[in-house]
Amino acid sequence: MTTPALLIEQAVKTYANGFTALKGVSFSVQPGEFFGLLGPNGAGKTTLISAMAGLNKLSSGKITICGHDVKREPNITRKLLGVVPQELVFDPFLSVREALRFQSGYFGIRNNDAWIDEIIVNLGLTDKANTNTRNLSGGMKRRVMVALALVHRPPVIVLDEPTAGVDIELRQNLWDFISRLNKDGHTIILTTHYLEEAQLLCNRIAMLKQGEMVALDSTRNLLDNESEIQLVITLDQTLPVELRQYLVQQDGNSFQIKLNDYNQLLNILQKLNDNSIKLKNLHIMENDLENVFLRLTSDHMKGQA
Repeated sequence: MTTPALLIEQAVKTYANGFTALKGVSFSVQPGEFFGLLGPNGAGKTTLISAMAGLNKLSSGKITICGHDVKREPNITRKLLGVVPQELVFDPFLSVREALRFQSGYFGIRNNDAWIDEIIVNLGLTDKANTNTRNLSGGMKRRVMVALALVHRPPVIVLDEPTAGVDIELRQNLWDFISRLNKDGHTIILTTHYLEEAQLLCNRIAMLKQGEMVALDSTRNLLDNESEIQLVITLDQTLPVELRQYLVQQDGNSFQIKLNDYNQLLNILQKLNDNSIKLKNLHIMENDLENVFLRLTSDHMKGQA
Protein backbone atom coordinates (compact mmCIF):
# COMPACT_ATOMS: atom_id res chain seq x y z
CA MET A 1 0.00 0.00 0.00
CA THR A 2 1.37 3.42 -0.99
CA THR A 3 2.24 5.75 1.87
CA PRO A 4 0.22 9.00 1.50
CA ALA A 5 2.17 12.16 0.79
CA LEU A 6 -0.09 13.83 3.36
CA LEU A 7 -2.37 12.21 5.92
CA ILE A 8 -4.69 14.26 8.15
CA GLU A 9 -6.44 12.27 10.87
CA GLN A 10 -9.22 13.89 12.95
CA ALA A 11 -7.46 17.25 13.12
CA VAL A 12 -8.91 19.49 15.83
CA LYS A 13 -7.61 22.93 16.75
CA THR A 14 -9.19 24.95 19.56
CA TYR A 15 -7.55 28.22 20.57
CA ALA A 16 -7.24 29.60 24.11
CA ASN A 17 -10.23 31.89 23.54
CA GLY A 18 -12.43 28.84 22.89
CA PHE A 19 -12.67 29.23 19.12
CA THR A 20 -12.40 25.91 17.27
CA ALA A 21 -10.82 26.42 13.85
CA LEU A 22 -10.68 22.73 12.89
CA LYS A 23 -13.40 20.26 13.85
CA GLY A 24 -12.12 16.76 13.18
CA VAL A 25 -10.85 17.16 9.61
CA SER A 26 -9.58 13.97 7.94
CA PHE A 27 -8.29 13.31 4.43
CA SER A 28 -5.22 11.99 2.61
CA VAL A 29 -3.28 13.12 -0.46
CA GLN A 30 -1.47 10.53 -2.54
CA PRO A 31 2.06 10.99 -3.97
CA GLY A 32 1.99 12.91 -7.25
CA GLU A 33 -1.51 14.35 -6.78
CA PHE A 34 -2.41 17.95 -7.61
CA PHE A 35 -4.85 18.49 -4.74
CA GLY A 36 -7.09 21.48 -4.03
CA LEU A 37 -7.92 22.62 -0.48
CA LEU A 38 -10.73 25.14 -0.86
CA GLY A 39 -12.93 27.17 1.42
CA PRO A 40 -13.98 30.74 2.23
CA ASN A 41 -12.09 32.95 4.67
CA GLY A 42 -12.28 31.42 8.14
CA ALA A 43 -12.72 27.88 6.84
CA GLY A 44 -9.58 26.63 8.61
CA LYS A 45 -7.26 26.26 5.61
CA THR A 46 -4.41 28.40 6.94
CA THR A 47 -4.69 26.82 10.40
CA LEU A 48 -4.38 23.40 8.81
CA ILE A 49 -1.38 24.44 6.68
CA SER A 50 0.34 25.92 9.75
CA ALA A 51 -0.17 22.62 11.54
CA MET A 52 1.30 20.71 8.56
CA ALA A 53 4.40 22.93 8.74
CA GLY A 54 4.72 22.46 12.51
CA LEU A 55 4.06 26.13 13.19
CA ASN A 56 0.78 25.45 14.97
CA LYS A 57 0.07 22.47 17.22
CA LEU A 58 -3.20 20.61 16.91
CA SER A 59 -5.39 20.24 20.00
CA SER A 60 -5.90 16.63 18.93
CA GLY A 61 -5.45 14.49 15.86
CA LYS A 62 -2.45 13.63 13.74
CA ILE A 63 -0.66 14.82 10.60
CA THR A 64 1.97 12.83 8.73
CA ILE A 65 4.09 13.88 5.74
CA CYS A 66 5.28 10.94 3.63
CA GLY A 67 4.69 8.68 6.64
CA HIS A 68 6.50 10.89 9.17
CA ASP A 69 4.64 12.42 12.12
CA VAL A 70 4.78 16.23 12.16
CA LYS A 71 4.69 16.35 15.95
CA ARG A 72 7.24 13.59 16.67
CA GLU A 73 9.56 14.08 13.67
CA PRO A 74 9.54 17.82 12.90
CA ASN A 75 13.10 17.93 11.57
CA ILE A 76 12.24 15.31 8.96
CA THR A 77 8.81 16.66 7.95
CA ARG A 78 10.11 20.20 7.46
CA LYS A 79 12.54 18.91 4.84
CA LEU A 80 9.73 17.02 3.10
CA LEU A 81 7.46 20.06 2.89
CA GLY A 82 7.73 23.35 1.02
CA VAL A 83 5.15 25.99 1.96
CA VAL A 84 4.42 29.19 0.06
CA PRO A 85 2.56 31.31 2.66
CA GLN A 86 0.12 34.12 1.95
CA GLU A 87 2.32 36.60 3.81
CA LEU A 88 5.44 38.09 2.23
CA VAL A 89 8.24 37.13 4.64
CA PHE A 90 11.84 37.72 3.58
CA ASP A 91 15.19 39.12 4.74
CA PRO A 92 15.34 42.71 3.42
CA PHE A 93 19.15 42.78 3.53
CA LEU A 94 19.75 39.94 1.04
CA SER A 95 19.60 39.78 -2.73
CA VAL A 96 17.34 37.19 -4.32
CA ARG A 97 20.22 34.81 -5.03
CA GLU A 98 21.67 35.27 -1.53
CA ALA A 99 18.27 34.54 0.03
CA LEU A 100 18.00 31.30 -1.93
CA ARG A 101 21.55 30.26 -0.96
CA PHE A 102 20.83 30.97 2.72
CA GLN A 103 17.58 29.00 2.49
CA SER A 104 19.52 26.08 1.01
CA GLY A 105 21.89 26.26 3.96
CA TYR A 106 19.01 26.06 6.44
CA PHE A 107 18.27 22.61 5.00
CA GLY A 108 21.92 21.57 4.95
CA ILE A 109 22.16 21.68 1.15
CA ARG A 110 25.48 22.65 -0.44
CA ASN A 111 26.37 23.28 -4.08
CA ASN A 112 22.75 24.09 -4.94
CA ASP A 113 23.49 26.82 -7.51
CA ALA A 114 22.32 24.82 -10.55
CA TRP A 115 18.86 24.28 -9.03
CA ILE A 116 18.75 27.89 -7.78
CA ASP A 117 19.49 29.09 -11.32
CA GLU A 118 16.70 26.88 -12.69
CA ILE A 119 14.21 28.26 -10.17
CA ILE A 120 15.25 31.84 -10.93
CA VAL A 121 14.80 31.35 -14.67
CA ASN A 122 11.47 29.51 -14.41
CA LEU A 123 9.97 32.10 -12.06
CA GLY A 124 11.08 35.05 -14.19
CA LEU A 125 13.56 36.36 -11.63
CA THR A 126 16.65 36.44 -13.86
CA ASP A 127 16.79 40.23 -14.10
CA LYS A 128 16.30 40.56 -10.33
CA ALA A 129 18.63 37.80 -9.14
CA ASN A 130 21.16 40.26 -7.67
CA THR A 131 18.60 42.85 -6.54
CA ASN A 132 18.01 43.43 -2.85
CA THR A 133 14.67 41.88 -1.91
CA ARG A 134 13.43 45.06 -0.22
CA ASN A 135 13.61 46.84 -3.59
CA LEU A 136 11.33 44.37 -5.38
CA SER A 137 7.70 44.96 -6.33
CA GLY A 138 4.96 43.01 -4.59
CA GLY A 139 4.67 40.61 -7.52
CA MET A 140 8.42 39.95 -7.57
CA LYS A 141 8.42 39.37 -3.81
CA ARG A 142 5.68 36.79 -4.34
CA ARG A 143 7.94 35.02 -6.86
CA VAL A 144 10.75 34.99 -4.31
CA MET A 145 8.42 33.36 -1.74
CA VAL A 146 7.69 30.58 -4.23
CA ALA A 147 11.40 30.17 -4.97
CA LEU A 148 12.26 29.91 -1.25
CA ALA A 149 9.70 27.13 -0.78
CA LEU A 150 11.16 25.13 -3.67
CA VAL A 151 14.88 25.58 -3.05
CA HIS A 152 15.28 22.30 -1.08
CA ARG A 153 13.29 20.28 -3.67
CA PRO A 154 10.55 19.13 -1.27
CA PRO A 155 8.41 16.19 -2.42
CA VAL A 156 5.28 17.92 -1.03
CA ILE A 157 4.60 21.54 -1.99
CA VAL A 158 1.84 23.63 -0.38
CA LEU A 159 0.77 26.79 -2.20
CA ASP A 160 -1.39 29.05 -0.01
CA GLU A 161 -2.99 31.63 -2.33
CA PRO A 162 0.17 31.85 -4.48
CA THR A 163 -1.35 34.07 -7.19
CA ALA A 164 -3.22 36.52 -4.96
CA GLY A 165 -2.68 40.02 -6.33
CA VAL A 166 -0.11 39.06 -8.95
CA ASP A 167 0.08 39.69 -12.68
CA ILE A 168 -0.97 37.35 -15.46
CA GLU A 169 2.63 36.68 -16.52
CA LEU A 170 3.58 35.38 -13.07
CA ARG A 171 0.51 33.17 -12.95
CA GLN A 172 1.39 31.58 -16.25
CA ASN A 173 5.07 31.15 -15.33
CA LEU A 174 4.17 29.74 -11.94
CA TRP A 175 1.62 27.21 -13.19
CA ASP A 176 3.87 26.07 -16.02
CA PHE A 177 6.69 25.44 -13.55
CA ILE A 178 4.49 23.87 -10.85
CA SER A 179 2.75 21.64 -13.41
CA ARG A 180 6.16 20.46 -14.57
CA LEU A 181 7.19 19.68 -10.98
CA ASN A 182 3.94 17.77 -10.54
CA LYS A 183 4.64 15.70 -13.66
CA ASP A 184 8.09 14.97 -12.21
CA GLY A 185 6.41 13.42 -9.15
CA HIS A 186 6.02 16.29 -6.69
CA THR A 187 2.77 16.40 -4.74
CA ILE A 188 1.04 19.80 -4.97
CA ILE A 189 -1.53 21.09 -2.47
CA LEU A 190 -3.19 24.32 -3.55
CA THR A 191 -5.44 26.76 -1.75
CA THR A 192 -6.91 29.52 -3.88
CA HIS A 193 -9.91 31.82 -4.17
CA TYR A 194 -9.52 31.64 -7.95
CA LEU A 195 -11.71 28.58 -8.38
CA GLU A 196 -11.06 28.42 -12.12
CA GLU A 197 -7.42 27.68 -11.24
CA ALA A 198 -8.45 24.80 -9.00
CA GLN A 199 -10.82 23.45 -11.64
CA LEU A 200 -8.12 23.52 -14.29
CA LEU A 201 -5.21 22.19 -12.22
CA CYS A 202 -6.47 19.95 -9.41
CA ASN A 203 -7.26 16.26 -9.82
CA ARG A 204 -9.07 16.08 -6.48
CA ILE A 205 -10.55 18.66 -4.14
CA ALA A 206 -11.46 19.01 -0.48
CA MET A 207 -13.82 21.80 0.57
CA LEU A 208 -13.86 23.20 4.09
CA LYS A 209 -16.45 25.40 5.77
CA GLN A 210 -16.05 26.69 9.33
CA GLY A 211 -13.50 24.01 10.17
CA GLU A 212 -15.47 21.08 8.77
CA MET A 213 -15.17 19.07 5.60
CA VAL A 214 -18.16 19.57 3.29
CA ALA A 215 -16.81 17.77 0.19
CA LEU A 216 -13.97 15.48 -0.84
CA ASP A 217 -13.95 14.05 -4.36
CA SER A 218 -12.35 14.21 -7.77
CA THR A 219 -12.86 17.48 -9.60
CA ARG A 220 -14.69 15.63 -12.37
CA ASN A 221 -17.12 13.99 -9.96
CA LEU A 222 -17.85 17.26 -8.19
CA LEU A 223 -18.74 18.84 -11.51
CA ASP A 224 -20.72 15.86 -12.78
CA ASN A 225 -22.74 15.58 -9.55
CA GLU A 226 -23.90 19.18 -9.73
CA SER A 227 -27.58 18.79 -10.56
CA GLU A 228 -28.57 22.44 -10.90
CA ILE A 229 -28.88 23.93 -14.38
CA GLN A 230 -28.07 27.57 -15.03
CA LEU A 231 -28.97 29.32 -18.24
CA VAL A 232 -29.35 32.79 -19.71
CA ILE A 233 -32.48 33.74 -21.64
CA THR A 234 -32.96 36.94 -23.60
CA LEU A 235 -36.53 38.14 -24.06
CA ASP A 236 -38.26 40.92 -25.96
CA GLN A 237 -39.57 42.23 -22.63
CA THR A 238 -39.19 41.64 -18.90
CA LEU A 239 -39.49 38.30 -17.11
CA PRO A 240 -43.02 37.53 -15.85
CA VAL A 241 -43.55 37.83 -12.10
CA GLU A 242 -44.41 34.13 -11.75
CA LEU A 243 -40.94 33.19 -13.08
CA ARG A 244 -38.95 35.50 -10.82
CA GLN A 245 -38.42 32.64 -8.36
CA TYR A 246 -35.85 31.19 -10.78
CA LEU A 247 -33.96 34.46 -11.30
CA VAL A 248 -30.27 34.70 -10.31
CA GLN A 249 -29.39 38.03 -11.92
CA GLN A 250 -30.61 40.38 -14.63
CA ASP A 251 -28.91 42.52 -17.28
CA GLY A 252 -31.53 44.47 -19.19
CA ASN A 253 -33.77 41.89 -20.85
CA SER A 254 -31.23 39.09 -20.34
CA PHE A 255 -32.00 36.90 -17.34
CA GLN A 256 -29.77 34.31 -15.68
CA ILE A 257 -31.99 31.65 -14.14
CA LYS A 258 -31.32 28.53 -12.08
CA LEU A 259 -33.33 25.32 -12.44
CA ASN A 260 -33.36 21.94 -10.73
CA ASP A 261 -34.04 19.98 -13.92
CA TYR A 262 -35.03 20.41 -17.56
CA ASN A 263 -38.72 19.83 -16.80
CA GLN A 264 -38.71 23.27 -15.21
CA LEU A 265 -37.37 24.69 -18.47
CA LEU A 266 -40.40 23.32 -20.29
CA ASN A 267 -42.61 25.04 -17.73
CA ILE A 268 -40.78 28.35 -18.25
CA LEU A 269 -41.12 28.15 -22.03
CA GLN A 270 -44.84 27.47 -21.65
CA LYS A 271 -45.25 30.45 -19.30
CA LEU A 272 -43.45 32.72 -21.76
CA ASN A 273 -45.74 31.52 -24.53
CA ASP A 274 -48.82 32.05 -22.35
CA ASN A 275 -47.71 35.65 -21.74
CA SER A 276 -46.93 36.23 -25.45
CA ILE A 277 -43.26 36.89 -24.60
CA LYS A 278 -40.80 36.13 -27.39
CA LEU A 279 -37.67 34.16 -26.53
CA LYS A 280 -34.84 35.80 -28.51
CA ASN A 281 -31.92 33.70 -27.22
CA LEU A 282 -31.24 30.84 -24.81
CA HIS A 283 -27.76 29.87 -23.57
CA ILE A 284 -27.13 26.95 -21.19
CA MET A 285 -24.17 27.82 -18.93
CA GLU A 286 -21.48 25.20 -18.50
CA ASN A 287 -21.17 23.98 -14.94
CA ASP A 288 -18.10 25.16 -13.02
CA LEU A 289 -16.47 24.67 -9.65
CA GLU A 290 -17.73 28.01 -8.34
CA ASN A 291 -21.35 26.86 -8.66
CA VAL A 292 -20.52 23.58 -6.91
CA PHE A 293 -18.65 25.37 -4.13
CA LEU A 294 -21.41 27.91 -3.50
CA ARG A 295 -24.07 25.20 -3.38
CA LEU A 296 -22.14 22.89 -1.05
CA THR A 297 -21.12 25.59 1.41
CA SER A 298 -24.62 27.08 1.35
CA ASP A 299 -26.22 23.69 2.00
CA HIS A 300 -23.81 23.10 4.87
CA MET A 301 -24.78 26.38 6.52
CA LYS A 302 -28.49 25.58 6.13
CA GLY A 303 -27.87 22.25 7.83
CA GLN A 304 -26.40 24.08 10.85
CA ALA A 305 -29.24 26.55 11.13
